[in-house]
Parts: sequence; structure tokens; C-alpha cells
Amino acid sequence: MRQFRLHHLLLHTATLLLLLRPSTSDITSDRAALLALRSALGGRVLLWNLSSPTPCTWAGVTCSTDNSSVIELRLPGMGLSGTLPPNTVSNLTSLQTLSLRYNALSGPLPADLFFSLSFLRSLYIQQNFFSGPIPDSLFSVTSLVRVNLAENNFSGPISSGFNNLTRLGTLYLQENHFSGSIPELDLPSLVQFNVSYNNLDGKIPKSLSGKPKSSFLGNSLCGDPLDNSCGNEKHKKKLSGAAIAGIVAGSVIGLLLMLLLVFCLCRKLGTKGTGKKEEGGVRGKEVDTSMDKTVERGGKDSMRAKEKEKGEVSVITSVKKGLVFFGKTGWNFDLEDLLRASAEVLGKGTFGTSYKAVLETGLAVAVKRLRGVNMGEKEFREKMEEIGKMDNENMVPLMAYYHNKDEKLLVYDYLPIGSLSALLHGNKGAGRTPLNWETRVAIALGAARGVSFLHSQGPKISHGSIKSSNILLTKSYEARVSDFGLAQLAEPTLTPNRVSGYRAPEITDPCKVSQKADVYSFGVLLLEMLTGKAPTHEEGVNLPRWVESVVKDEWTAEVFDLELLRYQNVEEDMVRLLQLAVECAAQYPDKRPSMAEVTSKIEEIYRSRLQDPSGDIVNVIFDSPTL
Repeated sequence: MRQFRLHHLLLHTATLLLLLRPSTSDITSDRAALLALRSALGGRVLLWNLSSPTPCTWAGVTCSTDNSSVIELRLPGMGLSGTLPPNTVSNLTSLQTLSLRYNALSGPLPADLFFSLSFLRSLYIQQNFFSGPIPDSLFSVTSLVRVNLAENNFSGPISSGFNNLTRLGTLYLQENHFSGSIPELDLPSLVQFNVSYNNLDGKIPKSLSGKPKSSFLGNSLCGDPLDNSCGNEKHKKKLSGAAIAGIVAGSVIGLLLMLLLVFCLCRKLGTKGTGKKEEGGVRGKEVDTSMDKTVERGGKDSMRAKEKEKGEVSVITSVKKGLVFFGKTGWNFDLEDLLRASAEVLGKGTFGTSYKAVLETGLAVAVKRLRGVNMGEKEFREKMEEIGKMDNENMVPLMAYYHNKDEKLLVYDYLPIGSLSALLHGNKGAGRTPLNWETRVAIALGAARGVSFLHSQGPKISHGSIKSSNILLTKSYEARVSDFGLAQLAEPTLTPNRVSGYRAPEITDPCKVSQKADVYSFGVLLLEMLTGKAPTHEEGVNLPRWVESVVKDEWTAEVFDLELLRYQNVEEDMVRLLQLAVECAAQYPDKRPSMAEVTSKIEEIYRSRLQDPSGDIVNVIFDSPTL
């Protein structure tokens, strides 16, 4: 027995010494860990220069000042898929920031992921497909300040181990499958907290009762700050037997009276009508049902007939096995062909996941699988027709759609260059081809024309989700505005936080966005193009307010993207576009210009470069009251 205890003690001591051994990190081992991660993941290939002996120049990789170790790994919105393998990220022992947000990564997190990340401060893995419980190794990283696990498929209880993270200021767990009750969390630094839309129940802990109501919606929770008291259901269960009997008796009597009234009305109508009328009613139902089936099978004639009755012209050109086409696409495939196509995840966005689908004929199309759409079939089809009518050279047209109870698919042309967001924030390494000034202005002009066209269709028509990931580019870098009209389809509660940096301050319902709110979003987009910074930094800094703070007292070049500062003789135009962007992002809607005015001003800037590409350098002093 004593020998067994000695053996057990030695084993335990050896394990403890292994865990307590100081973690060492060198650039060679970090490079090997990154390469192992790259080879294990699917989706878009990370554009890293593999011939480089150091990863410090690779896109998304930031090293320490002496280039001895990797301290940041940021790969947001890169279309990555697959599961995180063990012994990869966990080997980056000096890592301070890990950002894998807005990808298509899945599966459970490796158990060893956080054991060696003792310097990790910020963890951003929201908007993926991660599943399973949170590994216990997370609760050993006491340096963590920000944790965002939102919009995944994590499950199990919320661990009280979060109490170990005493420096935690942000904890986002919303839109997962967490269950059980919320533990009492004693985290004095916790400012941002959200567990909405999970499977949680029970009473909200007193330590969290001061958080916003929106932090707890979509669960079976009770107590402050929610309106429902935890004692309500108990009182309902304590109803006396007499009260229950009275309710039942009253209901029965009411039901009998209603049946008697219906019987009398039927007899009265029966004396006036004939059996033919009843037969006609049944036949009418049969016609309605068959019409719906015809639409599903390809009954475009019946749909066009309805449009003629309204005095309108349908934009539907064909229907093939439930796949409804708009315009002259030249496409010849049906739903079965689409479902057989090989698919690659392009990204997970505001309204669903987008895929590149390559059909057996070689045709590549972009397919968006909608989520969070809560409307009837008739309303959905009408909305699709409205979107299908939007035809402009600066917009990505909706080519086809499919609708049934469980699936809603939208089909677009596939644009291989991708989005403006990917070009601005993607590959930052040595092999990057920066966007020059002329290209950025041309993209801004094309996007402005697309949004302006949309606004010209009516005072109540808006885009609702203007952001750099919704500006797609052709092979010649011409801008195309995508996802227009989709903001009105999704439920407000399902709109991800990722669009918050573009959202006008007056917006309370993401489904109801005015044209002036679109202008605000476009202003943020212009600032993003000028500064090279994301609309909301991961630390929560608002881009328009940051720009104002930088140029408030005097002009400084810090506001512009370093990639723009290499171009000569464009300072005046850069400042003009910056002033326009700030005007668009004004706090009050009536201070913002219209999109037609915005387009006109960008056209002036664009023309000035064409007319005088080698103008003199201009010293500019900010005197605009808006800055």
C-alpha cells in the first residue's frame, strides 16, 4: 500500500512539474505551429510566403518587437473551415490576441487549447460553428480581458470557472446552446455581458441583475432586469381546486353556446343556398392548392397572371423544380443540379452563410443560405420579386431563389475577387498588393452609385446593411453592392453585433433602416477605406469618433492608412473625401447629405484625378466645423 502511494505521489509530482515548467516560445516553433494550423484547415488558403524563415511578415500574424515570438493571430472572415487541431494554436505560448471570428470553423475546441496561453488577453472566435462544451483549460488563463464566443453551437452549462478570470471585462456567449442556470459571477471588471438566445433557465444572479435586459432575452430566465418575476409560476400552480373547476365549467358552457350559435347560422344559410355553392367552395380550395403546387413545379404562368391582375410585369423568367429565376441569366440548371454541386464556404454573414457552388457544367455561382427569416411564403416571394426588379450595373442582382418551409436559398453571380473587406483587411504580409488611391476612389464611386440608385426607387426603400463585406468587386475592381433588401427579412434579434460599427446611432430596429441611416453606414465605409481600420476595433472603439478625436485639434497624418501615404499629390483629395465621410457619419440624421449628393461629390473627386493626375502638393488645414 505504501509502495503504491509512493508511486502515485511521484507520478503526481512529475505531472505537476510538467505543468509548472515555464513555457518557452521561439519564432521557429511558432512558425511550425502556424504551418501545422494552415495545413489542417480548409477553405481559402492563407496567402503566406512559406519561403520566409519568419512568420512575422505573414498576413494576420503580429510578432513581438524583437521578432522572437508571435503575440497576435488575427484571421477574421477568411473563409476558414474544419476543426482546430491540438498542438497548434496552443504552441503559440506568447500569444496575447487570438481572433478567428466570422469563419466556418466547427467541432469542439481542443482540450489543450488554452493550457499554455498564459499571456492571452483577447479571444474572439464568434460567428463560427464551434460545438461542445467550453474546455476547462480556458478558466486557467487569468490574463483574459475579453472573451467573445457568440453565435456558435457551444452547449452544456455555463461554468462557474469564469470566476477565475478576475480581469474579465467582456463576456459574450449569446446565440449558442448553453443550458441550465447562470452561475453567480463575481467579476468586478465585467462591463459587457450577453447570454441571450440560449437554452438557459432559472433566476438571473444578483451580480448580473444590473446588466441590460437585452443580455438575457431568448431564454427561460426570470428576475431582474427582466419584467417577469420568478414567483409568478409558483402562484399559478397554487390555484385552488374550486378556481380550476370554475374555469373549466365556464369554458365548457362558453363552448356549447358557440356551437349552438354556429348551428343556428348554418341552418339559416342552408335555407337560402344550394349544394352547388358548397361544391364550388371545395373546388375553389382545390384550385388554390393546385396553383401552389404548380408554382413549386414550375408554374410561371399562374404567377404572371397574378401580376397582370395587379397591373404589374413580373421579372420571373423561369421556374425549374422550385428554383425561381430572374432576368436573362443564361443559366440552365435546376435545384437538383445546385444541390449536387461542390461547395466551398465563403463566409458567415449577417443573413446567413454564403457558399461558392461549382456545378457539373463548370459554372460557379454564389449561394446564400438564409437564416432567421420569419415570414410567410407569400410575403417572402413578394419580397424576392421586389429585390429581383433592382437592376443596376453597380449592384449584384439576385438571379434566382428557392423557398420552402425549412430552406431559403438565394443565388447570385460569383465574383472571384471577393469583397472590399477582404482586400482592406486580408493579406497584410509582404506579398500584399495594396489598393492604390485611384482604385479606392473608383470603388467608393461605384458603391455610392449603387446605393443612390436603390434610394431613387422610393423614399422608403433602403439597403439596411451597408458594410465593406457587402461591396463585392469584379475582375476589373468595379464595385457591386450586394445583400440589398435582406435587412427586412431577418428578425432584429438575430442581427449580429458585427454590423454595429456601421449602424447609425438612431437605429433601434435593424429591420427598419432609413435612407439617412444608410448614409451613416456609407460614411463609416468611406472612413474604413481611408483609414484602413475596421469600423469597430476589437477593443470597442467607434471609428467615426476615433477620427474626430484624431483631427479635433490639428491635422495629423495618423488618420490615413499607411498604404495611402505612399502616393504623392493626392493629399487634397484624401482630405476632401475624409470631410465627406465625416459629414455622412454625423450623429444627427438631418445633418447628413443624401446619397445623390454624396455620389456627386465623389464624382468630382474622381474626375479631378483624371484631369490632373500630377497636381501640386497642397498643404491642407482642417477648418471644417464638422471635424
